[in-house]
Amino acid sequence: MRGEIAWLYAFDVADEIEFSGLETLLGERATRLTVTGDRAGPRDVPVYRPLTTTLAATEPLSEGRAARVRVKIFDVGVITIEMRMAFECRSLDELHSAHRPQCASGEQLEAVAHRYCERVVAELKPRLCRHSDPPIVEAYTVFCLTHLDETPDLNAWIEAQRASIAGLLTETAPTTLSEQQIAETLRIRRSFARTDAVVIDWDAALLVDLAGPIDDVLYVLELANLQWEEFRVIDRRLDGHLDRTYAALERRPRMIFGQHVRTLRTLRRIRLDVSKLADEVQHITKFLGDWHLARVYDGARERFYLDQWQASVEDRLHALDDLHREIRDEASERRMLWLEVAIVVLFVIDIVALFWGK
Repeated sequence: MRGEIAWLYAFDVADEIEFSGLETLLGERATRLTVTGDRAGPRDVPVYRPLTTTLAATEPLSEGRAARVRVKIFDVGVITIEMRMAFECRSLDELHSAHRPQCASGEQLEAVAHRYCERVVAELKPRLCRHSDPPIVEAYTVFCLTHLDETPDLNAWIEAQRASIAGLLTETAPTTLSEQQIAETLRIRRSFARTDAVVIDWDAALLVDLAGPIDDVLYVLELANLQWEEFRVIDRRLDGHLDRTYAALERRPRMIFGQHVRTLRTLRRIRLDVSKLADEVQHITKFLGDWHLARVYDGARERFYLDQWQASVEDRLHALDDLHREIRDEASERRMLWLEVAIVVLFVIDIVALFWGK
C-alpha cells in the first residue's frame, strides 16, 4: 500500500491577521487556497479560502525521507503548518511510529513546525492584531492511502482491517483493543463511493481515496482541528477573565466611579472581542460546496465535540453579561446612596444655616 502522511499543526498567534495585499510569504508566492469539490453539490457556494504557500524546499526526516511544507494563513489569527510525506508499507502496523515523527537532525517534527510558525509570525508581525506569545498549537495526523496492493471493495477492506485501523489511530497494539473500543474508533466514518472512505478519531484520521484527490478532505479536517483549537483558546481566555473579575468583585472597591468604570469597560471590550472571534471561527465552515465534504465536517465536528466547546464559550459569555449587569447595578446603587447622603448633608447644612442666620 502507498500514500502520504499529513501532519497538521494549527497555531493560535493573534486575534486577527490582516493579509490582504500580501503576495509573498517565506520567499514564495502566496495565493488563496482553491477547493475543488468534484462531487455533486450546489454551485457557486462561497468557501473560506485562506492565504497559502508551498515551500520549494522540503524538510528532511529520518530514514532518508522528506516532507513537503505548506503554510496557510487564516484571518481569525491562526497559522497552520502542513507537512506531508510519501510512504509505502505492507501493513498499517508499520505506520505507528509516524504519530511522533523525527527529523534527520533528531528533532521532533512539532518543534520544526514551531520554527516555521515563528518565521511566519516575524514576517507578518505588523499585520497581527493582539499578538499572543507564545503561540498555542494543536496537532493532528492524517494517514492517507491512495493505492492498495489489491483493489477490492474498500468497505470490505476496512471491515477486514478494523483492528489494525483502530490500533493505528489510537497508537495501540491491535491485539490489545477490545471490540467496544474498535467500534468506537470506527464509529465516525464517511464514504461517498466504493473507492473512498475517511475514519475520524480524536487525535488522528485514516483517509482512503483510490480514485480522487485527497486535498479537499484534508482541508476540511484541518478546518475542524483549527476550530477545536480556537474554541479551547477562547474558553481558556474567558476563564482567566472571569477569575480576575470575580477576584475584583470580592475586594469590593470603595470608589464609586474609578474601579467600577474600568471593570465595566474591560468587560465590554472582552465581550465584543470574544463574540466577534467566536463568530468568525464558527463561520469558517458555514458553507461547504460539496455534500460529501459537509458530511466529513459533521463527523469531525462530532468527534471533536465542537458543539460542546461552542456551548461552553457561550455560557461564559453569558456569565460575563451577568457580571457586567451585577457590577453596573452595584455601581448605580452606590452612586444613588452617595447622592442621597449628599442630599441629606445639604439639607442639614441648609437647616443649620437657616437657624444660624436667625
